[in-house]
Amino acid sequence: MNKSSTSSATRQHVQTAVCIVGNGAIAKTAALAFAQSGQSVTLLGPPPVTPPDGLEASWDARVYALNHTAQKLLSSLKVWGAMEAARIAPVDAMIVKGDGEQPGHISFDAYGAHADTLAWIVEDRNLNQALDAALRFAQNVHVVSGRAVALSTGAEHASVQLDDGSQIRASLIVGADGAQSWVRGQCDIGLDYKPYGQKGVVANFECERPHHGAALQWFTCSRGIVALLPLPGNRVSLVWSAPDALADTLRDEGAQALADRLAEFAADKLGKLTPVLPEQVKAFPLTLMRPHSLVAERVALIGDAAHVVHPLAGHGMNLGFGDVRDLVQAVAGREEHRSIGDSRVLARYSRARKEEVLAMQVTTDGLYRLFTANLEPVRVVRNFGLNLLDKLPIVKRQLMAHALGRH
Repeated sequence: MNKSSTSSATRQHVQTAVCIVGNGAIAKTAALAFAQSGQSVTLLGPPPVTPPDGLEASWDARVYALNHTAQKLLSSLKVWGAMEAARIAPVDAMIVKGDGEQPGHISFDAYGAHADTLAWIVEDRNLNQALDAALRFAQNVHVVSGRAVALSTGAEHASVQLDDGSQIRASLIVGADGAQSWVRGQCDIGLDYKPYGQKGVVANFECERPHHGAALQWFTCSRGIVALLPLPGNRVSLVWSAPDALADTLRDEGAQALADRLAEFAADKLGKLTPVLPEQVKAFPLTLMRPHSLVAERVALIGDAAHVVHPLAGHGMNLGFGDVRDLVQAVAGREEHRSIGDSRVLARYSRARKEEVLAMQVTTDGLYRLFTANLEPVRVVRNFGLNLLDKLPIVKRQLMAHALGRH
């Protein structure tokens, strides 16, 4: 792989089949997948940031619950095996509780799903380090550091202009540049945007008792949704989707105060929680973002550039891996006379993603609405619904199959 950084002294004019704009895990996975399928790839992103000393040994506060779709894709790219296995935790069960005096309850487990595990909890840093290592040895991948300032598309090709005068010409531009996607903006793709008035508060804790690979989740109505995800050893990762004011308080109070608050929910199962050093409490805003299209002329959107959903189901990253899989398959399965950026090829990608993405958007938004409605009749109905679902094995298996990525 040729790896380079653009500057005014080294202007480049790159010709490539695919130009991927972005530097996150989804962008890197797409670069590897397209290269593996035989396409030449240019990955455009800002210069890499070197982590501070000592950060490597700490536990990343940002984690993902990756399903079987993601695991299969990363394994095919030789990335899964390159991650540090000791820092990956399988999720063998999930326990969800409602609120009120008689809270509802539903549980899932790998045995009932006929699977070895329901999901895997992976740190953002562990995943990106493995992707970076794979990119260093990838064939047909050219990495360019720079800032894009203009995008133009036409019948024969598309091009991205950089601020130093360099140009990348490609048959297909892939926007993998996050929720505030520059690529999406350049294509004038409309966007439905809904702020949830919540922030995701994340931190890691040591727990006194073993978690036995169980992910725990509490729907608390006025205080949001609390989830504790298993990490290797007796550690858990918190994702608390809290109303903005509470989220700011949780972040500002610090990790120990947060651990004390969590005792209300988790003390009976996990015992005392102790912040993992170095203590980090981070918060990020939660929104629903629905672009009016996943494609434009010679452009395809993937990952957060294509959709942002509430994290209560933990599937935002998995949707991104599904995008990569379906986009690469649409390109690989095209007729010989069609360019990889042909409108019909991109339309097939858009159709392939429509059902799964819409289902996740509707499900997460609907659950958010249901569990934040602070009305007693609604609380009674939702708790009854959780208890009823827990007693319907066929429905539970269908829900688990969707969560696993088997659909």
